[in-house]
Amino acid sequence: MKDFLQNLIYYMIQPLVRLLIRLKVTPNQITTVGFMINIIAAGVMIYGADHRQHGDLTPLGWGGGLILFAGFFDILDGRLAREGKMATKFGALYDSVLDRYSELVMFLGVCYFLIAEHYFLGSLFGFIALIGSMMVSYVRARAEGIGIECKTGWMQRPERVVIIGVSALVCGIVSAWSGGNQKLFIPRLPFAIVETISIFIYPLVVVAVLSNVTAIHRLIHSKNELEKHP
Repeated sequence: MKDFLQNLIYYMIQPLVRLLIRLKVTPNQITTVGFMINIIAAGVMIYGADHRQHGDLTPLGWGGGLILFAGFFDILDGRLAREGKMATKFGALYDSVLDRYSELVMFLGVCYFLIAEHYFLGSLFGFIALIGSMMVSYVRARAEGIGIECKTGWMQRPERVVIIGVSALVCGIVSAWSGGNQKLFIPRLPFAIVETISIFIYPLVVVAVLSNVTAIHRLIHSKNELEKHP
């Protein structure tokens, strides 16, 4: 299913890729644009956290939409490099470095917004998700540095971007439609069992857990490969 969706996206963006090749746009330029959009996404969440009514989650939605838009450029730069025969070792390094910066900036915006809304536990899971995201990439880089292919695991960068972006976008839309961060209480319980912001926080917890599981899985995979080929 994942391969089908990937091939469908490649087919849909093919005319744009050809146009960019004719315009002599480089993959590094596309990578840079995607990174700048991630900075804007974080800025929207940070600015929105300080300049809107408490409980208004629409800045989170705008940030999520921009994160997904930036993810499109992440797909586009790789396709442009292959189709335009512009793939270089530095380009691969540049793309990888800006991907890491993009995730750091994205989680900065997410954690800041959650803290501003007084969801400290949610921001903690955001930080744990950041740790897992960095370690997934780090383990792969170190493994490939010693000659081991290491692309295993569920929570790779595309999955993380889609889950964070979609959940933030949907959360913002529901907040705008319902009039803020609505809460559902059960009598005699001092806390809400579900809130509008749960649409974002629950998927964030999934990313936090599975990204670290993926990093550990890659470490075990690397160990097994080394034992097979000492």
